[in-house]
Amino acid sequence: MLFRFSLYGFLKNQRYFEPFLYLALLEKGLSFTAIGLLIGLRELLVNLLEIPTGAIADVVGRRRSMIASFVAYVASFIVLGLASSFWVLAVGMSLFAVGEAFRTGTHKAMIFDWLAGEGRLADRTRVYGYTRSWSKRGSAVSVVIAAVLVFATDRYTDVFLWCAVPYVLGILNFLGYPRHLDGAPADGRSLRAVVRMLVAGVRDAVGDRSLRRLLIESAGFEGTFKVVKGYMQPLLESLALTLPILVAFGDRRRTAVLVGAVYVVLHLLGSHASRRAHRVESRAGTPDRAAGLLWLAYLMVFGAMAAALAAGFPVVAVGGFVLLAVLQDTWRPILISRIDAHASSERQATVLSIESQVQSLFSALVAPVLGVAVDALSGDLRFLPVAGVGVAVSLGVLGMRRLRGQTSA
Repeated sequence: MLFRFSLYGFLKNQRYFEPFLYLALLEKGLSFTAIGLLIGLRELLVNLLEIPTGAIADVVGRRRSMIASFVAYVASFIVLGLASSFWVLAVGMSLFAVGEAFRTGTHKAMIFDWLAGEGRLADRTRVYGYTRSWSKRGSAVSVVIAAVLVFATDRYTDVFLWCAVPYVLGILNFLGYPRHLDGAPADGRSLRAVVRMLVAGVRDAVGDRSLRRLLIESAGFEGTFKVVKGYMQPLLESLALTLPILVAFGDRRRTAVLVGAVYVVLHLLGSHASRRAHRVESRAGTPDRAAGLLWLAYLMVFGAMAAALAAGFPVVAVGGFVLLAVLQDTWRPILISRIDAHASSERQATVLSIESQVQSLFSALVAPVLGVAVDALSGDLRFLPVAGVGVAVSLGVLGMRRLRGQTSA
């Protein structure tokens, strides 16, 4: 099953649009404010759908939910690739949100259920880090393919359409999962069972102080990264036009080469970080101390990015984005294992969906505001609010941890 779990991550991360999402939307004539609204819409819909779809997955079947998720993804890629108006693009983003809502939390619950059946729950961080490392390798391969597609077509938007192919292969992979990974809810498979699972999952997440604190940290760490990471693309585009590389090619082709190179490095480092997250946890002594160290590093990187942008050194800011990705890929396996240690096994997908929903709510609130702030400035300084958000969130969470006696040092 480790092969199929890893193959899922590899195929799921064949998102050829991801390194060029903002650039593709700018190519369609949208402003950063409009892009922020689309991202905010996507995250808001994920937020609204996340918990119900997690409960549905726990009751109706996790494997079935994953297949439904990938069908929604395929539909979204077709719409996003062909659409040009804001409102039709909003439909595409909505379909993408449906796919995200059914997926997040569900597959992780399947992995942990399999580990429980194998008597290997102590290997949570190691196994999840291993499968996530294959996801990051998939991302690295995806970037190379995406860069080649943009270079060959001199267009950003076509990459949406190509994403449908690996996602169809992903559906075929799910058909090979054993049926027992669908789960076996005690209340049976019914609407009443979905509601009961939903209520129980929310009660667990809200009523357990430890889970509640983890949800806040997840929203701050990953919700922030989810919002700010896309701004590396226009920053790289402006940087590509100033560098004496591939001057014989057009702007998009030069950007494709630079974006491809940076994202490949980013994802390969991320794969390495995920695979070794358990070592960070072990050396820190406890998962919570490891999280504290990662928060301090998060603050330092965002602070350095803010200083670099204010001083007119965008190259340093690009390096900061790469470091943020490495920190996030170290953070994720540690966080998921911490949440799993507190969540009931039969409600894992629901609780993990709540965790992802909290991230989405944070992102939905921040993305439009950040888009307006970036549009209000010019030059490299327009990206200063991106670093500012990270500094503010890091300081807030570190302050919360200190007040609760949860500092790592």
